[in-house]
Amino acid sequence: MVSSVSTLPGAEDVLASLGIQSRDGELAGACARIAQRLRANQIRIVGFLPADDTVAVPALLVHLGLALAEPTGAQVAIVDANVRYPALTAAVADTAEVATGAFARRQLTTSLVLLAPPIPQRAGHVIPTLKRLLTEGTDGFAHVLVDLTGFEHVGEHAAAAALMDAVAIVARAHETHEDQVAAAVAVVPRDRLLGVTLVG
Repeated sequence: MVSSVSTLPGAEDVLASLGIQSRDGELAGACARIAQRLRANQIRIVGFLPADDTVAVPALLVHLGLALAEPTGAQVAIVDANVRYPALTAAVADTAEVATGAFARRQLTTSLVLLAPPIPQRAGHVIPTLKRLLTEGTDGFAHVLVDLTGFEHVGEHAAAAALMDAVAIVARAHETHEDQVAAAVAVVPRDRLLGVTLVG
């Protein structure tokens, strides 16, 4: 069964304001292959850990979310897990709909939802807030894609990775050094490492 996923009014503007084009052919093709793997292995909660400070994860998650949602209409959540320094706060700034914990909800398409913190939280609350969201606030989603950007700066990347079903390292092609990728891989539990994804 093929389902149509419609972008809701205003969602394209929100994505554009974040520098994300919802239809990037090359990235969409790569995400379609990743989506097939996630569906085939029945992996539900996936964290994406950048290998260095120059890697932008949100665009990858939007494209992967669309690739997971479009064939079936399954509900997919994108979570900006870094509640201290969130990258996607602007996308939920005007939404009144609040999800579990400190996360606000923005419906981007009929099947794709953004969960992001409306304001940064206090130190020490990041992991408990994320754990509460994943256990209490994501029941209706077939897949949950979690942006783990920033956790490496506060030493909580290993604890965040342990909350995921799988973790992918995100690196920039021709930019990220091998030692940076190796360092990121080293903090992920071996049985949860999905692999390394290269972007632009």
